[in-house]
Amino acid sequence: MTISNAIGAACTTILNVIVSAIARSRIITPNFLTLVGLLINVYCAWLYGTGHFFAGGLVLILANVFDMLDGRVARLQGRATRFGAFFDSVIDRYSDLIVFVGIMIFYARDTAAHSTVYVALTGIALIGSVMVSYSRARAEGLNIECKVGFLERPERVVLLIIGSLTEVSPATYSAVSSVSPIVAELMFYKMRAVLWVLAVLSHWTVIHRVYHTRGELLRAEGLGEAGSVSPTSEVAGRDAADEMLGSSVRQS
Repeated sequence: MTISNAIGAACTTILNVIVSAIARSRIITPNFLTLVGLLINVYCAWLYGTGHFFAGGLVLILANVFDMLDGRVARLQGRATRFGAFFDSVIDRYSDLIVFVGIMIFYARDTAAHSTVYVALTGIALIGSVMVSYSRARAEGLNIECKVGFLERPERVVLLIIGSLTEVSPATYSAVSSVSPIVAELMFYKMRAVLWVLAVLSHWTVIHRVYHTRGELLRAEGLGEAGSVSPTSEVAGRDAADEMLGSSVRQS
């Protein structure tokens, strides 16, 4: 067993113990866990907005633990419903957006870190995160499976956490730099680079999903399948996607 597999197995074991304890209580509902996760993300956004990126990264880890708990608890308690999946997906979108808003506020503030470029770049990443989910929801409204693309929600969250944890205090940077300047330069203050990656790859994922969906629709029409899209079904798909954005998308 590799080290990564061992770490993954240990984390899964711990998570299963927590889920089992919560599920047995019958007091804490999955929707309550979803809302708690949202509140933690709001606090995370406040930390970002006030420049506490490292702490924000730690809180973001906690928020996403709650995001993993609600679905598992729902299944163990026998409370897994279509509305629960819809509600979780809607709250996930709020959680995603509020974190980006916090980062935008930080760069927009009148401080030494003020940067109009990074306010705009964070906004572009925010739009990309919405469109990644929206493009999948629209495709699935047309009965096209659309899980392609690199930068889905888990990857976005991991990148934000990594970027946040590199934003250490000046004292920490100085201590590491005094030992190895190269290591300090490579390891720390990478949040801006992460924002570039998020801004570019999120929209690349959208383009990939558009291309994939177009190809699948052309293939279906070329084969004359019963599932090929008529104007009526296209409108229905549009309405379904608009009203239930990612209702079944827990990982986008």
